[in-house]
Amino acid sequence: MKKLILALSLAGTPALAASGPFFSLGNTDFVVTLGFLLFIGVLFYFKVPGMIGGMLDKRADDIKSELDEARALREEAQTVLASYERKQREVQEQADRIVAHAKEEAKLAAEAAKKDLEASIKRRLAAAQDQIASAEASAVKEVRDTAVNVAVAAAAEVVAKQMTAADGNALIDAAIKDVSAKLH
Repeated sequence: MKKLILALSLAGTPALAASGPFFSLGNTDFVVTLGFLLFIGVLFYFKVPGMIGGMLDKRADDIKSELDEARALREEAQTVLASYERKQREVQEQADRIVAHAKEEAKLAAEAAKKDLEASIKRRLAAAQDQIASAEASAVKEVRDTAVNVAVAAAAEVVAKQMTAADGNALIDAAIKDVSAKLH
């Protein structure tokens, strides 16, 4: 076989290119065709197409498994993304509920503070009115007491000027009789 290849390679020189009939070793086209067919035959003899097909099948299987893995990873990523989006919505809803609850509590606390302040103001007004009434009553009593003392003093002075000793003794005797009548 080596001799044939050597003979074919020497016979196919450019000086002899495409001269003579096609099926002669002097025709380069025929020599190239024979070399090509011989090359194809060697490839089939060593089962190269089967090996290439096996390698291509293996590569196709590898690509298919990588695609399946990529699909699985994509589905898992979509599941995780959907889970995080759901959790984010839940957290946002919870935050909204907390804010609404805090606003409601603040509103209730403000209303309670307003009511407490109004009650405190009413109590202070009532206490102030009581103090004013007490001070007013005390002032009226003091004025009355002073008026009574002045009236008694004036009456005592008038009576003392108009009364004689005999009238005084008669009044004392009448008072003693009146007291003893009431006590017995």
